[in-house]
Amino acid sequence: MDILTKRETDIIQYVAQGLNNNQIAEKMFISRHTIKAHLATAIKKLSAINRTNVVYKALKNKLIK
Repeated sequence: MDILTKRETDIIQYVAQGLNNNQIAEKMFISRHTIKAHLATAIKKLSAINRTNVVYKALKNKLIK
């Protein structure tokens, strides 16, 4: 399993808090497109099927708290 970048981990943390891509983009001062790209990469790295599953797998593997 590839290790997530700091940015990917931060985004997954926000997803776990229930924020949507627009809200995450505002908090991180980056574009919504960039959020989607980082999230897609994280989903691929963790072999997840969607944003909910990536949160589950990140928690299960202790990549986020």
